[in-house]
Amino acid sequence: QVQLMESGGGSLQAGGSMRLSCRASYYSYLNCMAWFRQVPGGEREGVAFINNNNNTQYESFVKGRAIISRDDANNALLLEMNNLQTQDTAVYYCAADHGTFCSDGGTGMAFEYRYWGQGTTVTVSS
Repeated sequence: QVQLMESGGGSLQAGGSMRLSCRASYYSYLNCMAWFRQVPGGEREGVAFINNNNNTQYESFVKGRAIISRDDANNALLLEMNNLQTQDTAVYYCAADHGTFCSDGGTGMAFEYRYWGQGTTVTVSS
């Protein structure tokens, strides 16, 4: 069983930046990895996606502001975002799967990701 643990959330200022990290207990063959986020009462939505070929996809609301990357040396998934907005306030979740649904650059839906972290809260204030 793969365990994922996020870190790096907190209280941030609008216009600032953040760096989230997700450490995996077992990193090999995690072909599809992603960051999702969820606000209270809302649906869990995708933010950024990366496959084992380092192909990346971004949702429109973070495109140009976010970079998702894999830190293979540390078995970690990273998310860097700048120009934070109050609308970025959410719990951010790391997700991963051994599947191949992302091999052609696809993002995958939340239900396709088998492994999830507990989430890290990001609060952006103006």
